[in-house]
Amino acid sequence: MNQTEKAELFGSLHRKGNPIVLYNIWDAGTAKAVADAGAKALATGSWSVAAAHGFADGEKLSMPVLVETVKSITDVIELPLSVDFEGAYSAEPQGAAANVARLVDVGAIGINIEDRIVSGEGLYPVERQAARIRAIRGMADGRGIPFFINARTDLFLAESDLAKHAGLVDEAIERGRAYAAAGGSGFFVPGLIDPALIEKICAASSLPVNVMMRAGAPDVKTLAKLGVGRISYGPGPYRSMMEKLKQDAAAIYSLL
Repeated sequence: MNQTEKAELFGSLHRKGNPIVLYNIWDAGTAKAVADAGAKALATGSWSVAAAHGFADGEKLSMPVLVETVKSITDVIELPLSVDFEGAYSAEPQGAAANVARLVDVGAIGINIEDRIVSGEGLYPVERQAARIRAIRGMADGRGIPFFINARTDLFLAESDLAKHAGLVDEAIERGRAYAAAGGSGFFVPGLIDPALIEKICAASSLPVNVMMRAGAPDVKTLAKLGVGRISYGPGPYRSMMEKLKQDAAAIYSLL
């Protein structure tokens, strides 16, 4: 498949009630392992990619290193690859679009872009975030690629009190509609785990809704019944693998 065909395939895998499941990777080795396990597409997790290079999340990893990591994956894997791109390394629409273009150049067919202000406080106003999405869509359309822009809202991640999530749903729906109108392909609501609230957002969204697995979240079959179109695992796979590595190493060193 060429890049356009990969992007088309990736988009077609997002179906409400029959979600694509993405077990997030962070390098070429994990990409191969997940591909061999039967994945239909691949997606990086920004937290995991940064941690694998010794950095914290939040665009602490330099963009050249991230681009090279993406290239190392697309060089050896034929599956569609989406990149968790945080805030696109630029607050400005044209800067964000130019940075995403660098990922397109090395074979990516989609991104996550979040509406929190990286290295700042709070979220971008709706229209400003929509302008960033619109610029990225314009860049991709200019290249003739049906690039998948997974528009993420950090409303729920920013609120640690789960009891307050119900009060954020209307704003989330408003943001989702604005991001869709700007050219978004999917709507990502990490941090939200309440089944009734997930179902409400799925019903209101014209875009396939992405839920991230975390402690307390419904299982895959339940999320499908709620209308979710994409399920991702975020930093979970990295944390699990690193814990196993530490346990195995500790078992060896305890014998010395």
